[in-house]
Amino acid sequence: MWNLRAWQGRFLPHPPAPQERLRAYAGWCNAVEGNTTFYATPARETVAGWAEQTDPRFRFVVKLPKQITHVRRLAGAEEELRIFLDAMAPLGPRIHALWVQLPGSFSPAETGVLADFLGRVPRSFRYAVEVRHPAFFEDPRATTRLEQVLAPVEAEWVPFDTTALFRSPPTSDAERDAWTKKPRMPLRTLALTDRPIVRYLGRDDSGRTVEGWRHWVDAVTEWLREGRSPTVFIHTPDNADAPELARRFHDEVRARLPGLEPLPQPVAAQPETLF
Repeated sequence: MWNLRAWQGRFLPHPPAPQERLRAYAGWCNAVEGNTTFYATPARETVAGWAEQTDPRFRFVVKLPKQITHVRRLAGAEEELRIFLDAMAPLGPRIHALWVQLPGSFSPAETGVLADFLGRVPRSFRYAVEVRHPAFFEDPRATTRLEQVLAPVEAEWVPFDTTALFRSPPTSDAERDAWTKKPRMPLRTLALTDRPIVRYLGRDDSGRTVEGWRHWVDAVTEWLREGRSPTVFIHTPDNADAPELARRFHDEVRARLPGLEPLPQPVAAQPETLF
């Protein structure tokens, strides 16, 4: 996501021109979750516009359409996948990973289906799989089996850390809404590849969000020391301050590793005034 009404006038121009929204976001962060592709495959021309607004090193983690992951559940979706990959082609090296987010009902009993799917997809892309069925985390045999399926194709297991959200009762409308919609996921901090991807959901209170990400600062710092190249996405229930929080997370890691490349310098979203 790179456009939110609450960001206009703060992180994005107001009003934001459609062809400039992603460019403005890319001044704050150097990676984005391509979540809109879950609902519909965009036109190739639209994707070409995304490429024009971003540096070739910008990272897209692009979610596969729900027709592939939720409707067909990875089986018999060759044509849908072909159409999707053709549409994404203009992004070129910006595609950091294709994000296979599976529904909560996708259980360890279907791990073989995932193995078949990953065995048939083009090897020219990297893949990142997000599972939400509790058994993948709680049953050691299911955990091991999933890791065994991901390893041969160098696919990453994407953790969605919601532990901070569910640590204490909600205190805002956005948090109450998130409590009804977001999965209560067990914490997982193990990376399988050289390009781990983390999705972290905090609270609408920035202090509690920062408190909840401490273990990720530790993990990401260690991954970087090991030579890995992690990507971290910071969310809150209302996402109002997400770009700013993402930069704060990066700053905390960079304080430990001064050699880490800084994020881009944002351009002011609106002209500064005296009053």
